[in-house]
This record gives sequence, C-alpha cells and structure tokens, in this order.
Amino acid sequence: MTTSTATAPPRPTTGRPVNAVLAIGVAELRMMVRNRTVAACAVLVPLAFGALLLVLDGADSAGVLAGVQILGMVGMGVYVTVTTTLAARRQTLCLKRLRGGSVSDRGLLAGLVLPVVAVSLAQLVVVLGVLGVQSPPVHAGLLVVAVLIAEAMFVGAALATAGVTTSPEHAQYTTMPFFLLTLGVGFWFQLTGADDLVAVKRLLPGGGLMELVTLAWDGGDLGLLPWLLLPSVGWAVVGGVAAMRSFRWEPRR
Repeated sequence: MTTSTATAPPRPTTGRPVNAVLAIGVAELRMMVRNRTVAACAVLVPLAFGALLLVLDGADSAGVLAGVQILGMVGMGVYVTVTTTLAARRQTLCLKRLRGGSVSDRGLLAGLVLPVVAVSLAQLVVVLGVLGVQSPPVHAGLLVVAVLIAEAMFVGAALATAGVTTSPEHAQYTTMPFFLLTLGVGFWFQLTGADDLVAVKRLLPGGGLMELVTLAWDGGDLGLLPWLLLPSVGWAVVGGVAAMRSFRWEPRR
C-alpha cells in the first residue's frame, strides 16, 4: 500500500454547491495525476491486477473472473486510495479548512471521492471490455448494477476506515483486513463455486456480489436476485452507517 500526497487541494470559491463540488473533484484529480505514488496506487496497480487475471484466466467462467476483477480492482483503486487520501487531507488540516466554505459535509466528501470513483469506473470499462470481447455478459444492465454496488460498498468502507486511521502511513494497516477479507471471499468463490456453504458466502462482504456478477455475466436463475442484492446492498449500507459514526474531520491523535 502507498501513501497520498500531503498537499491540500485549493479551497473552492463560493457559488453553486454543485460547481464547488466539481471544483474540489477536479483539483483532487489533478493532484492524483501529478503525484506518481498516488497515481500508481489508484491507476496502475488495479489495472495490472485486472490484466494479470485476464492473462492467467484460471476461473471456471467469465463471470467468476469478472467478479474477482471487480473486487480486487475496486478494493485497491477505491477503498485503499480513498482511505489514504482522506487520512492525508485530515492530517494536513485540509478537511478542516474546506469545511469553512459553502459546501456541505457530504458535498466535500463527494468532491474528494468523485475522481477516484471515476478512475475506477474507467479501469473497469477497459478490463471488463476486453473480457466482454471474448465472452459478452448475458445481462449487461445487471452487471452495471453490481459494479455500482461494489463502488458504493468500498466507498462506505473507506470513509469508515478513514475515521480510525491516524495518518496516510497508518492506512497501509487499517485497510488490510477488509480488503483481504473481500478479495479472499472472491477467490474462495472462484475455487469452490456457489454451491458449497452458499449461505455463508452470500453473507460475507463480497460474496453476494461475486454471485451477482456471475449471474449477470453467465446468466442463470434471476429468481436469486433478492438473495444476492440484499447482502450486497446491505454491506454498502453498513459501510455508510459506520462512516457516519466513525468519520472525523479533525486530526486523530
């Protein structure tokens, strides 16, 4: 894991809240591109992970492979990057200064998270697009839903983890448990399929999402959707609730 730059983005000028949020997002994107370490963590490493899985292709189906790619790429590109970035912004008092403007707390966080999510979505379009040339998804709309749920789950987890992360260096350790758990569930699903301990897999973070992606890509019984969407959306909600309780704007001691 890598750390984020300590430089603070420019403070947005007063005006329409949407414009201010976009200004924060554009500034954050520029900082991400300029900082080689952050760019590698947010862009190159997730892309390399997805490409490596494409080359190895040890999954039983394209849907299973896509599920592991989504969990790994969004976990690294969004969860780790957002947690590290927010910890760095808090440490340099950037978050505290931004709150002095006209943008709401949710708007500030949206502006900081928006470019990371946008980069992650672009990465998935590239990697899943290559996979789709070989084997197109059966239910493309459902696949989009699964990707958005994955983004929401890892953003919520990042905001919650950032609340207990004292510094960007500390993020290397605080992000490890949840990231390894979700990715481990993905590989477990890849190795054993959906039939073994199905209830346990669906309840674990990433398990229902893996089966949802597999269903969207390979096809199957759409009657399972409620049982897959409920735990997947549930983990996104848990992350959001945990974020509201644990997130801090002031530097942690």
